[in-house]
Amino acid sequence: VQLQASGGGLVQAGGSLRLSCAASGRTFSSYAMGWFRQAPGKEREFVATISQSGGGTYYADSVNGRFTISRDNAKNTFYLQMNSLKPEDTAVHYCAATYGLASDPSRYHYWGQGTLVTVSS
Repeated sequence: VQLQASGGGLVQAGGSLRLSCAASGRTFSSYAMGWFRQAPGKEREFVATISQSGGGTYYADSVNGRFTISRDNAKNTFYLQMNSLKPEDTAVHYCAATYGLASDPSRYHYWGQGTLVTVSS
């Protein structure tokens, strides 16, 4: 599966953005999907993951209650709604696909190219 992330941009603290990740191929619904992010000089970190059906989700503590992951299997797309953004959310955000819910990036098999989110204070 090929993944294309979009929706990043510059936003003030407290604002919102919605990231999208479009997948190619007919097997999108076979994959659990995840969002990760990487700030300059830091390791890639887990943000959120969603099961194949969308019925299961899991979030990093740092974003729980502020971000919502969702998917539309009919559109081969999944999303990350980011609210109450903070300067520490500034990072390149990546979408990825795996076969089961996971927060470890090494368990993901396919990655998108990343989209930059910048939150100004």
